[in-house]
Amino acid sequence: MQGRGFKGARVFLVLILAIGACSGTAFAAEVKNFTVIAAGEKVGSLSATIDGNVTEIDYIVRNNGRGPKISERIVTDKKGRVLDWSIEGEALFGGEITETYAWENGRAQWRSEADSGVTDAEVPGIYIANDASPWENGVYAKALVKAGLDEAPVLPGGAIRLQRLGEDRLGEGRDSLPVVIYAISSLDLHPNFFMLDRDGDFAAEISGGAIAIREGYEDEAPRLAELARKLNRDVVEGLEEQLAHKYDAPVHYQNVRIFDPKNGVTTAPAQVTVFQGRIAAIDYDNPAAAPRDGEVVIDGEGGVLVPGLHDMHTHSTIWSGLYYLAAGVTSTRDQGNNPQDIIKLAADINAGVLPGPRIVRNGFIEGRSPYSSRTAFIADTLDQALSYVRWYADHGFFQIKLYNSAKPEWVKPLAAEAHRLGLKVSGHVPAFMSPDDAIRAGYDDIAHMNQLVLGWLLEEGEDTRTTLRLTALTRAAYLDLDEEKVRDTIALMKEHNVALDTTNVIIERIMLSRAGEVADGDKPYLSHAPIGYQRYRKRSYVSLEDPETDREYRDSMKKMIKLTGILHRNGVTLLPGTDDTTGFTVHRELELYAKAGIPNAEVLRIATLGSEAYLNNDQDAGSIETGKVADFFLIPHDPVKDISNVRDVRLVSRGDRIYYPSEIYDALSFRPFAKPPEVEVR
Repeated sequence: MQGRGFKGARVFLVLILAIGACSGTAFAAEVKNFTVIAAGEKVGSLSATIDGNVTEIDYIVRNNGRGPKISERIVTDKKGRVLDWSIEGEALFGGEITETYAWENGRAQWRSEADSGVTDAEVPGIYIANDASPWENGVYAKALVKAGLDEAPVLPGGAIRLQRLGEDRLGEGRDSLPVVIYAISSLDLHPNFFMLDRDGDFAAEISGGAIAIREGYEDEAPRLAELARKLNRDVVEGLEEQLAHKYDAPVHYQNVRIFDPKNGVTTAPAQVTVFQGRIAAIDYDNPAAAPRDGEVVIDGEGGVLVPGLHDMHTHSTIWSGLYYLAAGVTSTRDQGNNPQDIIKLAADINAGVLPGPRIVRNGFIEGRSPYSSRTAFIADTLDQALSYVRWYADHGFFQIKLYNSAKPEWVKPLAAEAHRLGLKVSGHVPAFMSPDDAIRAGYDDIAHMNQLVLGWLLEEGEDTRTTLRLTALTRAAYLDLDEEKVRDTIALMKEHNVALDTTNVIIERIMLSRAGEVADGDKPYLSHAPIGYQRYRKRSYVSLEDPETDREYRDSMKKMIKLTGILHRNGVTLLPGTDDTTGFTVHRELELYAKAGIPNAEVLRIATLGSEAYLNNDQDAGSIETGKVADFFLIPHDPVKDISNVRDVRLVSRGDRIYYPSEIYDALSFRPFAKPPEVEVR
């Protein structure tokens, strides 16, 4: 799941302006039409009708078989301050949206999927909408610019910052459009970048995954995409310089215990010494030995060093690296991205230019259909799909990942070609194909628990390219996990050594999301987050038609957790993935493994050494041993006793760099969690 923006859709927005031709009337409404484009293809639209101080918006996106559909009405005063804002429609996966905000006579009141409230407000303030269209950034920016402010408090709480970054020009010649580039921060997981014209009107949004540009300037979209990369990169490079601590001398971690994933125990106190990014020595006899002059001492105060965690299902961004490091995640498996972008990102992280975990790259291959995910390569034919397999092999990718619209008859030849070239095969189970058939055709692992379970729930002909792949999970409430069809699939997985990339956390997030509630997985951290992200998380993704549907979703999630334990006890390899980018969800995924009855020590082994073994790298990483890379994190308490102790990260070592989560979170507008340890340079 990405930041708010376009609610998980990886899209380019192209803004198409259509001036209303209202026969020369002085107060004619102005209509601005938008086309929503992802990877060069139309996936939706936005239409804004501006009539004086009233703007009405219709917004719809359908990408990857899902997307929001909303209508908005915004009333502002002459200073651009919102007096009334109403939003209705459907969220990303079909959950109902009804949101209102109003200011009148010194009082502001609001109601959304996240919360409701009323407060005294002498003047109209800035209300942060929970389910707005991309138009929202222009609303916030215009109010701040007209007020001459670069920072302001917002409702329901917190503050946002506006920064003027410079000037630009869209197009060339007499029809070019001068614009000013701005950034809004402290609202979401990362800054939002956008442009206003000289009149202060919204001109373009260039936050990275989303680009919006006025009609007549569509050819500028590639340049603005590159500009977005540069703007984000400049900020994150600066954060790496600010937050990464690197020492030329040996670094001694004293008075630390070590979690040993091979034996499933936490050791007696020791001193761990790191030099040039690798573990140089481990001394159990002298856990607080005196170092030489010029060397670095970090007092672990009896805490535990844990090998770096893994997220085995992510979609990496330039911003995700900091969140992962702060959570103790030092390795990830990227399950789908723009191929050139992920090559560049992984290389820059390895070179120390950008912060982040080590990235193992999987290559995304989708088939052409009305439901295609615009993520990377979309194949029209088998030959084209085979050429993409070869491209990924030539560029050093670890696996290919097949997606929903890949044709079932393609799977066997694609898997054979991938295996011939030394690549593993992962993916969703293509629509109209069963997990059993995908396993027989050559899958090495299945992505997502729901993609496995749907094989036992669907009727012939049902289409998983739509949101049915999520809503049909209500049927799992009635599934007998001891049925023959379930046992047969598990046996087939064992026979073919097929792993499951579980992503239980994202399924829990979708199925158990309830308007106005903080989900169990979000409770440990959400109150520390920026206000926009807090509200985004307190919403429903699914439509709850009646209490029975609510019960079915809850009972189905219990089945997913129970099945996780059954798979583990039957010897099926589990890969702890999240389909997210924050690190917080990695912690929750491990908690769900423990909830499934898997012992804490085994959960930790799966998330560390076990994941590296699947990635064919356990000889170099995954445990704290002399000679291995120094990928680990420090926590105060033993995670073998309580798996949730992994949340209290004080320090992270990623090779030759040390990061303190308290510093990272402060830079990202989060309230920090744990204090860093004492560091002394002798």
